[in-house]
Amino acid sequence: MLDLTYDEPKIRTIAGAKQDWELVIGMEVHAQVSSNAKLFSAASTKFGAEPNSNVAFVDAAMPGMLPTINEFCVEQAVRTGLGLKAEINLWSAFDRKNYFYPDLPQGYQISQLYHPIVGEGEVLVELGDGTARMVGVERIHLEQDAGKSIHDMDPNMSFVDLNRTGVALMEIVSRPDIRGPEEAAAYLAKLRQILRYLGTCNGDMQSGAMRADVNVSICAPGQYEKYKATGDFGHLGTRCEIKNMNSMRFIQQAIDVEAKRQIAIVEAGGEVTQETRLFDPDKQETRSMRSKEEAHDYRYFPDPDLLPLEIEQSWVDEIAANLPELPDAKKARFINDFGLSDYDASVLTADLDSSSYFEETAQGRDGKMCANWVINELFGRLKKDEKDISDSPVTPAMLGGIVDLIASEAISGKIAKDVFEITYTTGRDPAEVVETEGLKQVTDTGAIEAAVDEIIAANPDQVAKAKLNPKLAGWFVGQVMKATGGKANPKAVNQLVAAKLQET
Repeated sequence: MLDLTYDEPKIRTIAGAKQDWELVIGMEVHAQVSSNAKLFSAASTKFGAEPNSNVAFVDAAMPGMLPTINEFCVEQAVRTGLGLKAEINLWSAFDRKNYFYPDLPQGYQISQLYHPIVGEGEVLVELGDGTARMVGVERIHLEQDAGKSIHDMDPNMSFVDLNRTGVALMEIVSRPDIRGPEEAAAYLAKLRQILRYLGTCNGDMQSGAMRADVNVSICAPGQYEKYKATGDFGHLGTRCEIKNMNSMRFIQQAIDVEAKRQIAIVEAGGEVTQETRLFDPDKQETRSMRSKEEAHDYRYFPDPDLLPLEIEQSWVDEIAANLPELPDAKKARFINDFGLSDYDASVLTADLDSSSYFEETAQGRDGKMCANWVINELFGRLKKDEKDISDSPVTPAMLGGIVDLIASEAISGKIAKDVFEITYTTGRDPAEVVETEGLKQVTDTGAIEAAVDEIIAANPDQVAKAKLNPKLAGWFVGQVMKATGGKANPKAVNQLVAAKLQET
């Protein structure tokens, strides 16, 4: 059972010229559904294809073409809702959101305004300092993506690529529960982690598979608590939406910039206008894109080409029964089963590949030791080489073999690092490296004792100092390790040095 006890973070305030202000943030995350085909056509969703090569007649809005719902995309939305502990609506419906844009061939977008497929859920966002925020999810609805306008290929013309048109999106709408830029980035990171575990979105922000619209408003201290108690948004300031953010760093910057802009307006006696804005990271400013439209501006109405979507509870139950272990549950299990710290468990469960690698390495071995080797040695080296865990030249079996050699005292921790380096660069088996390279630890107490005697006899002044200050015995240990090429058993060396110094 998960332990979901946590402390909420302190509310971040921003100092204005006249008073302190608090931030209130909500996010609308557009996550591309992981699916081979689009939401209403069989056209491919493959990223990076030749422009306008993945376009079916219905995507291009050819006359007489009718949309056909992709059942797998619906399943992915349900799976996402279940992963966020959300209510699944067995009856939902599609609406037309009407607006003109050059890369929207139909002149409307098929979405779900009034009856989304997923209702209220939640995301536990851990903030790295022992605190966490439970962010409510208001809804998840399915909709189709628009195309892409390209403006940098010709100085006089713009081009349109319809490959993305009709690709299935899940719009995940949060409650205004996020209270600072860092929390916003952490929420998006946690959401992406969950979707990747579920296999419902790859979370690649660079390719546009995940992007966020960030709603920012300010309020005086104490007003947010009144909103939470009453549900009355009147206690909060007017929000502005920052559109199409696809970088954690820029999201944080944009929130800071927009908050300061709103504070300046309010403190000067003005009123914040609800609108959609864009963030310019070079100028560090947000600028107006358009006034914020309401539902009536888009002339929403039920899509006449699509029947309401009805799904069976038994189908939902089947999907729920086959959900993978999610990040919070996996982290709790790693802490309980392997004795890991909260931090180590968080690092190792950050993504599926890392958690799988660690778990395979740690089977039947000391979990803490394995975690140290995976995090410090392997991850450190992979980061240096700009490689992912999936590209690691050291397999879990190899790294486990190094841990086994240390546990059996065949090699010391210091020698193990040399073995790791050879295995990493050559792909050779650790046991074979130890044997052929003569790296096996010296455990013969007679040989170690001889080395200790020789060092002590050659350094009478150091012996005298060590007798006055026992901490200086470490010098002798270092000398013995050096004399034996680092192969002597450190535990045996320490014991023999201590005993010989007492005898001398």
